[in-house]
Amino acid sequence: MIYLDNAATTSPKPQQVILEANNAMLTSANPGRSGHDMSMRAAQKVFSVRQKLADFFECPSPENVVFTQNCTHSLNTAIRGMTKRGDHVITSCLEHNSVVRVLERLKQEGRITYDTATVYPKDPRKTFDSFRSLIKSNTAMIVCTHASNVTGTLLPIEEIGRLAGLYKLKFVVDAAQSAGTVPISMKKDGISALCLPGHKGLYGAMGTGTLLLAEGIVPEPLTFGGTGSESMKITQPDFLPDRLESGTLNLPGIMSVGAGVDFVSETGLEKIHEYEMNLCDDLYNYLYNSNSAEVYSDNSRKFSVPTVAFNIKGLHSEEVARRLNDDGICVRAGYHCSYLAHKYLGTEETGAVRVSVGVFNRKNEIKKLINSINKIEKQRFI
Repeated sequence: MIYLDNAATTSPKPQQVILEANNAMLTSANPGRSGHDMSMRAAQKVFSVRQKLADFFECPSPENVVFTQNCTHSLNTAIRGMTKRGDHVITSCLEHNSVVRVLERLKQEGRITYDTATVYPKDPRKTFDSFRSLIKSNTAMIVCTHASNVTGTLLPIEEIGRLAGLYKLKFVVDAAQSAGTVPISMKKDGISALCLPGHKGLYGAMGTGTLLLAEGIVPEPLTFGGTGSESMKITQPDFLPDRLESGTLNLPGIMSVGAGVDFVSETGLEKIHEYEMNLCDDLYNYLYNSNSAEVYSDNSRKFSVPTVAFNIKGLHSEEVARRLNDDGICVRAGYHCSYLAHKYLGTEETGAVRVSVGVFNRKNEIKKLINSINKIEKQRFI
């Protein structure tokens, strides 16, 4: 099979990632839960990954790196834990349901209100103005994706972060599609809470996520329980990361993420992004020049991550994906857990076919994809 669904999870994983996760299961004990050497060594390994992530994303300290179950868990913790009753929140028209459903639930609970800013691809100034126009006296937070999981469109988070700083708003960024693909600096971008998965652009195991917090940002916990610290108190610790990490950590997953960060660092962010965008070029150009294709992505290096969303006229996206699967090609189709994005794109009825490449894909695989799409176009009404 040709795997082109890397926006869902990268596959295959680098060998060093697999080895690190395997070693954790073979040689490690529960980190921070005992005083014996095996437990202490495991805790040191966890801390080393916190340090790698803090350095990679310019987070103020390793203690501000919180391990979660996935990016959705990170977003829930950040949004719920950093808002209070009466707050107003601004988000974007390209959000994943991991953001929108949290906001909608808080709205239904009577806790917050929120508005949706329009994103103008390749026009950071208009996008900035769209966010700024929605700021109210009770606005407390901006939460937005860095890159659309449907189209790959990058939002100007540096400019939005500057806006948040100007109005003293908390700024939460969903980096599910950008972490490990394009540079992110919490310091430069003014990010209060950076939410990311370990299993996508960082090439770690599934079931891993991270929440990185700016100095002074300590959200209310979603879960409560054992932390291995202050065990003789019946209240949750008030310091990071323990306040947000109840229960046993996913040590094999955490170690895989650390190895994934090493892989990305050694390979180089710019090199990864350029290579993957190059893979998308032929596909984008083919679709753009096709009379039967509708393309929703832009293959601009500055304004996109390597994702191409499209439809074939006269066919539902799921039917296109099914036919590609019959040819041995894995893509995602449908609605991608992103109601707002499909409403924005006008694809509520059809969804969209999404091709998302990774560093292990090759040019010949894209050629085979193009040949299959060409065949589908010719036979689409059969």
